[in-house]
Amino acid sequence: MGIVVQKFGGSSVENTEKLFNICKHITKEYDNNNKVIVVVSAQGKTTDNLIKEAKEIGNNLSKRELDVLLSVGEQITIAKLAMCLNKLGYKAVSLTGWQVPIKTNNIYGDADITSINLNRISKELNLNKIVIIAGFQGINEENQDITTFGRGGSDTTAVAIAAAVKASKCDIYKDVAGVYNEDPKINENAFKYDTISYDEMLALSNNGAKVLHNKCVELAKKYHIPIHVKSIFEENSRGTIISK
Repeated sequence: MGIVVQKFGGSSVENTEKLFNICKHITKEYDNNNKVIVVVSAQGKTTDNLIKEAKEIGNNLSKRELDVLLSVGEQITIAKLAMCLNKLGYKAVSLTGWQVPIKTNNIYGDADITSINLNRISKELNLNKIVIIAGFQGINEENQDITTFGRGGSDTTAVAIAAAVKASKCDIYKDVAGVYNEDPKINENAFKYDTISYDEMLALSNNGAKVLHNKCVELAKKYHIPIHVKSIFEENSRGTIISK
């Protein structure tokens, strides 16, 4: 038995059918006697739509209030996913960033994680619950305000949680089969890596690859957390392992 962290992005959770689909990946790990922590993004284009609605109010909006608004997307996903797992007969609990809590610095919209309190997570895991955590968000130390980590920040949440709980693995599910040297949606002849180093992944990210958030890879490198990027559509996806 170990602790497994799984992360699912927006396209993987955009509707109820897809939420039930990812339950297969989650319950497979749980049924193998692992403790499971799931990190999720907002559904589909929810974050984009919230930004659009905010811009209808005007420009130069409060960054604090924008973070409060954008954090709502992930909160919707965690509640729905917990309901889906409950419906299938599994015990699950949803936690926002502030309920964990995930502590951050005071930079709204691009916060860095400073610490994670494991008491609540450990308590729920010991009750044999699947713990579902909202990605992309935390609370700052100074005012207990909601903060967000920038686009793609749910990847960062997943790796930070994996490091904190000393997870046996961190699986990040995408709508592609792994990490490629080019975008496979544009170039069908793009090459997929079976393995790639942290530094190589950072170089790809800095050159525009959108597979993983930079902060996520930097955290994984710092704490020696191997990341397995897998396809949400393949039951036994080989994917790409990012490691030392």
